[in-house]
Amino acid sequence: LAEAEVEYEDIVSTQIDVGFEITESPIEELVGAKAVIWTTTPWTIPVNQALAYGEEIDYVLLHCISALTEDVLGKFLVARELTESFSERAEAVMKAKAAEGEDVVLMWATQDFYQGKDLAGTIARHPMHHLGGFYAKPRRFLPGDFVTTDAGTGLVHMAPDHGEDDFLLCKEHGIDPVFAVEPDGKYREDWLWLGGQGNVINKKFTASDGPICADLREAGGLLSASDDFNHSYPHSWRSKAKIIFRCTPQWFIPMDDRKTSAHNKDELAANAGNNPTLRGIALDAIERTRWVPGKSKNRISAMVEGRPDWVISRQRAWGVPIALYLHKQDGTYLNDPEVNARIVAAFKQGGADAWFTADHQALLGEAHDLADYEPINDIIDVWFDSGSTHAFVVEGREALQNAQTTLYVEGSDQHRGWFQSSLLESCGTRGRAPYDHVLTHGFALDKNGKKMSKSDGNTVDPQKIVNQYGADILRLWAVSTDYFDDVRIGDEIIKGSVDAYRKLRNTLRFLLGSLEGFSETERLPTTHMPELERYILHRISEVDEEVRQATHDYDFGRLTSTVFQFCIQDLSAFYFDIRKDCLYCDPRESIRRKATRTVLDTLFGCLTSWLAPVLVFTAEEVWRTRMGQDAPSVHLNTYPDVPADWRDETLAARWEKVRSVRRVVTGALEIERREKTIGSSLQAAPRVYVADAELLKAVQGLDLADIFITSGVNLEERKAPDGAYTLPDVPGVGVLFAQAEGKKCERCWKVLPEVATVAPSGDICQRCADAIALGQSAA
Repeated sequence: LAEAEVEYEDIVSTQIDVGFEITESPIEELVGAKAVIWTTTPWTIPVNQALAYGEEIDYVLLHCISALTEDVLGKFLVARELTESFSERAEAVMKAKAAEGEDVVLMWATQDFYQGKDLAGTIARHPMHHLGGFYAKPRRFLPGDFVTTDAGTGLVHMAPDHGEDDFLLCKEHGIDPVFAVEPDGKYREDWLWLGGQGNVINKKFTASDGPICADLREAGGLLSASDDFNHSYPHSWRSKAKIIFRCTPQWFIPMDDRKTSAHNKDELAANAGNNPTLRGIALDAIERTRWVPGKSKNRISAMVEGRPDWVISRQRAWGVPIALYLHKQDGTYLNDPEVNARIVAAFKQGGADAWFTADHQALLGEAHDLADYEPINDIIDVWFDSGSTHAFVVEGREALQNAQTTLYVEGSDQHRGWFQSSLLESCGTRGRAPYDHVLTHGFALDKNGKKMSKSDGNTVDPQKIVNQYGADILRLWAVSTDYFDDVRIGDEIIKGSVDAYRKLRNTLRFLLGSLEGFSETERLPTTHMPELERYILHRISEVDEEVRQATHDYDFGRLTSTVFQFCIQDLSAFYFDIRKDCLYCDPRESIRRKATRTVLDTLFGCLTSWLAPVLVFTAEEVWRTRMGQDAPSVHLNTYPDVPADWRDETLAARWEKVRSVRRVVTGALEIERREKTIGSSLQAAPRVYVADAELLKAVQGLDLADIFITSGVNLEERKAPDGAYTLPDVPGVGVLFAQAEGKKCERCWKVLPEVATVAPSGDICQRCADAIALGQSAA
C-alpha cells in the first residue's frame, strides 16, 4: 500500500521483553549480561539482526537478586529511566527462576551507569543462537537517533526486513535484509526457525502462548510477555485489515544520478543548470511552471526536494509489466535495442499481458540465451503509468504532436501523485515539465463539512443532481465555490445554485425577447447613444476586464460572481427595469429604443460568451435559439473584444451618484407598496430633496421619472423635511411620497394629467399617441 492508503486504529497487542546475551563489549562487566529489548511485534524477532541504542541515553546494569538466597538471578542492560517499568514486567519470570512454587521477594539493584555512546562495539547473540546459521551470527549494537525512552527499555531490536528505521540503520552499517517473509505473509518454507508455519501476523505468532514466545521462553530469552498492550497500529483503509511492513527488492529511478538523460539534450542542458540530475531538472521545471493557487508551488517543491529515489515497481496480479530481462549471474538488466523492438511489437499485437504468455527465447533472439536471464514479472507503478499520459494523450495524437499541454487539473493530493509523477517522467525523458500550468482544487465534503463516506451514508450523487436539475446546476455550484480549498455540498446548497441559475436564465430570456427582430440597421454608434446606454457600455468594459483576469487566474468563482452581480444589480434591477418602458412604448425608430437594442445585442454576445465555460448547455441553448440551430456553436467563440473608448470614468462616477439617489427613491416607494398605498411605482410622483451639491449636479438634466420608474418627480435643492425617507449611506437625500395626478395611460401605464381618450386606442398619453401614429404611418 501507499502511505496515503494506511490509516491507524487502536488494537491490543502482545508486548514482550527479550534478553540478548552480551558476548563482547568494551565495558567488561556487561559481558554475560542481557541487553533487553521491548516490542509489540513478536513476529519480527525471527529476523532480528542488530540492537540499536541512543547515544545520549543513560543506561544501567540492573541486577535482579533473590531476597531469600541473595543469588543474582540476572543482569540486564536497560535505560535508567525505564528500569522500574521493566522490573515490574519481568517480576513473574524472575520469581519463577528463583524458586519454583515459593513466594520469593526480589530486589532490583542498579549498578554502574553508562552513556549510550560507551556501548559502541558491544555485541550480543540472538536468543535462538543454538539453531546455528543465521541465528549464530553476532548482533551488533548500532547507534540510532530514533531510540527514545518514551516506552520499552531504551534498546530497540533491528529487523531491517520490517521497519524503515531498522532498514536505514542496518544499511548504513552494511547489514542487508534477509527477506524471510514471502509475498503471502508467511515465513519462507526453508526458514530455520518457524519456516512455513503460517501467516506471521495472525494470533499464532503474536500471542504470549504462541510458538515464538514459547520458543524464546524455552531458550531463556523471554523476560516478560503480556497480551494487554493498547496502542495505535496501521490498517488498510479499504479492507480495515492490519498490515505489516515488509522490505522487498524493487526497481528505482535515482533522483540524484547525474547520468540522467533526455530526448532533447540541448533542452536538458539549458534547463538543468548546475544540477543535471532528475531532482535538479524537476526543481527547475517547477520554477518555470505556473501553479494555481501559488502556494501549491511550495508544496510540490518541498516534496521533490525531500523525496527519496523513485520506486517504480509493484508486486500485484494486474498491471503493465516491467518488461526486462535480468541476468542471473551479475544482476544487470538487458538493454538491447533489437530485443526491446521485439517486445514493443509483441505489446502492440497482444497488449501488455503478452509479456506473461510470451515465448521469451523468441523475444531474446539468437544473441541471448534464456537460460542466462530471468524475465521480470513485477508490474510498473500505476503512478508511472498515469504520469506518462501526456505522451499518448497529447503527443501521441496526430493533430497535437509535439504540443505542450497547457493545463493539468486535479485535487491537492496529486502533488505527491499525478502532478509529481508526470513531472518526473517528463523531466527524465524530455528535460522539461509536461505542462505549462497546474491547477489544484480541494475536495467535496458533505453539507456539514465532513468527508463523504458510503458507510456514513452522507454521499452526494452527482448524477442525481444532474437528473433532477440539469448538469449546468452542478457546474454552477462547482465554479461558485472557493474550489482551491475543500467545499461543501448538500440539498440546501444546491437549491442556492438553482435560485442563482434561475436569475441568470431570466436575464438571458429577457435579452432573447427584447432582441426579437433586431437587425444591423438598428445599430447605433456609441456617440449617438444616451448617457444611460454609454454607462452600461462602461460597466460592460469593467466586467469584461474582471472576467478576463478571473479566467487568467482560473478563478471561476470570481468570474461567476462578477457576471451574476452584473446581471442582477446592473441589468435586471436597474437597466432592464428602466428600459422596459422604452422597449415596449417608444416608437420603433426612436434613438432611445435603437440605442437600447444595440446595447442589448452587445450584452447578448458578452453574456453568452462569459457564461459558456460555466453554463455550457444553457449558453448553447440561448445562442442557438437566437442564431438558429445550424449556427456554429457558442463554444467556438472567444470573449468579444470590448472597445477601449467604452470606458468613461467621469460618466461612471456621475451615474453611481444617480444610482445612489435612485436607491433612496425606490426604498421610499417600496414602503408604500408594502402598505398597499400603491400597486406600482408609476402611481407615484415623489418629492425628492437633495442637499448634497455633488449629487444634485449628477441628477440635473436627466429624465428622473424615467430613471426612478415613476410618473413624475419633483426635485428640490434643499434639506429634506422631517418624516422624509432617508438612507444612512446616502446623506443629503430624502424622499416624501406623493401620488401621481391624472389618469393611467392604458399603453405605458403612467399616470399623467395629459392622458386623454384617443379612439380607438383608448385612454393614452401624448407619447403613446405619437408612437401609434408613427407606427400606422410606417405600416
